[in-house]
Amino acid sequence: MRRAALRLCTLSKGLLAPSRGLAQGSQNPEKQRVFHIHEACSPIHVNHVRDKLREIVGASTNWRDHVKAMEERKLLHSFLAASQKGLPPRRMKDSYIEVLLPLGSQPELREKYLTVQNTVRFGRILEDLDSLGVLICYMHNKIHSAKMSPLSIVTALVDRIDMCKKSLSPEQDIKFSGHVSWVGKTSMEVKMHMFQLHDNEFSPVLDATFVMVARDSENKGPAFVNPLTLESPEEEEIFRQGELNKGTRVAFSSMSLLKMAPTAEERTAIHEMFLNTLDPKTVSFRSRVLPPNAVWMENSKLKSLDICHPQERNIFNRIFGGFLMRKAYELGWATACNFGGSRPFIVAVDDIMFQKPVEVGSLLFLSSQVCFTQGNYIQVRVHSEVASLQDKEHMTTNVFHFTFMSEKEVPLVFPRTYGESMLYLDGQRHFSSMSAPVTLKKDHLIEP
Repeated sequence: MRRAALRLCTLSKGLLAPSRGLAQGSQNPEKQRVFHIHEACSPIHVNHVRDKLREIVGASTNWRDHVKAMEERKLLHSFLAASQKGLPPRRMKDSYIEVLLPLGSQPELREKYLTVQNTVRFGRILEDLDSLGVLICYMHNKIHSAKMSPLSIVTALVDRIDMCKKSLSPEQDIKFSGHVSWVGKTSMEVKMHMFQLHDNEFSPVLDATFVMVARDSENKGPAFVNPLTLESPEEEEIFRQGELNKGTRVAFSSMSLLKMAPTAEERTAIHEMFLNTLDPKTVSFRSRVLPPNAVWMENSKLKSLDICHPQERNIFNRIFGGFLMRKAYELGWATACNFGGSRPFIVAVDDIMFQKPVEVGSLLFLSSQVCFTQGNYIQVRVHSEVASLQDKEHMTTNVFHFTFMSEKEVPLVFPRTYGESMLYLDGQRHFSSMSAPVTLKKDHLIEP
């Protein structure tokens, strides 16, 4: 929703937090603070994150054992708190985790993350961020007296992902870090950061804010989470920002075009676009022609279909949210590439709401569409639906918003119907939430 495009990252004392300021082209990125190797604790290998999650919830690596594993989790109900007051407060550093993706020191890992352009696949990074966010929340709510956690923690929202002005090489180690930054009664905000090794230092690459929710041991109802205690002015500021983020999400949702009519300014803009497409030869509302260098929105679509196999399940035997994000991102990237006629680069990701879990065996329908363009920018919306093999009814599970930048100026996109006009305005709102324009530099941007 509110994301600063290509924003530089800084370090706060003891914890990592995004900077308040924007990096402009005139600034020298070498002057920013970096994260030194010798300052870090021993990180977890990225391949062990999913293993740790399975251990925490007692999930089996064998699909045939998943029913038995979920039956065993019913016994954990007694460990759930009746209220948040019965749970001990936790510090931010209690949930702090570092994870290493050793692309440089372990070259055998590179192929999974490699693009044909010899860059890192951003879709894979989304998968790693999703797993890390869940593990961080389990660390915050850890019960030392129980072998397994009675909580089922799932991703509710990807609030924003801000890209930093640093190159991302497939031949250098990457490090992720993160911690719980805000808690409600049953939900938690997680701040995560990504760095890459340059000259024996880890330099900022990415900031991400996810919102997680806690549910009971059978994932059927909400569950209370440990409160958060603040130990410094820096932590108080991080927590205050979490409160502001929550308020902004509520306000943004209340202004949704699914609930409220467009503003007067937006209505005027749509009417002007409509007038610009009327055929001057006929002077008829039904006769529409495109202005020069423009494309009808309906001609900017791409679609895909995936079968959700057990291999892509999460620890609760639903389809892994990171997998959904990767598939949506890659379709969105292909849509931007096809529309712009050149290789697009990701600028920002925001407001990914997980509305409904996806069951193993479902048919996953993804529909991607360019909904707004300006200059070199392409705003892409990806809509996700599922249908079971037995029931052909489609249900929406996610809506994804991606902002891309093309290597050259792209055509304008024009809506033809009222529904497309609402998509256009929604895309414009997401695009306008960027705090500042971005200067295209290939070595500073990330590909799929």
